[in-house]
Amino acid sequence: MAQQHDSPQENAPKWKFDGVRVVKSTELDINTPQTPGMNRAAAITHARTGAEKLWAGTVVIHPKAKTGAHHHGPVESVIYVVSGKARMRWGEKLQFVAEAGPGDFIYVPPYVPHQEINASDTEPLSCVLCRSGQEPVVVNLDIPVVEKPEEVHWVDNIHPAPKR
Repeated sequence: MAQQHDSPQENAPKWKFDGVRVVKSTELDINTPQTPGMNRAAAITHARTGAEKLWAGTVVIHPKAKTGAHHHGPVESVIYVVSGKARMRWGEKLQFVAEAGPGDFIYVPPYVPHQEINASDTEPLSCVLCRSGQEPVVVNLDIPVVEKPEEVHWVDNIHPAPKR
């Protein structure tokens, strides 16, 4: 059975103010929980756009900087690298590491302790961040760090293991 929809004319007034929203780069909200070593700015939140199930914003990590170890509770995160070189460390002692560059996506599951590092000494690392929830969960952690982390590569039937 076909689903009934209101006509576009009936929804026009509602959609005018409850439809698509554009948040200009000059309108980002910096009043968001921060982690030492990075600057977060919110773009898509419930308060700003009415979003109910996700949060999106930007992250800038300055040259040579790294965040403190942290996690985001039950929230999933996706990081898209716009420019720069990201080095991600994760694990209970930050014992795993992988790198990402412009155009790459990084997925961070719930509760995973991690650290973002700008792998460049001269260029800022600029990313777009999306989360699966509205809660601004940032749990900063004080954990011992493994000095030489284990490098992790994505390996499957499309991505072969790197040659050593």
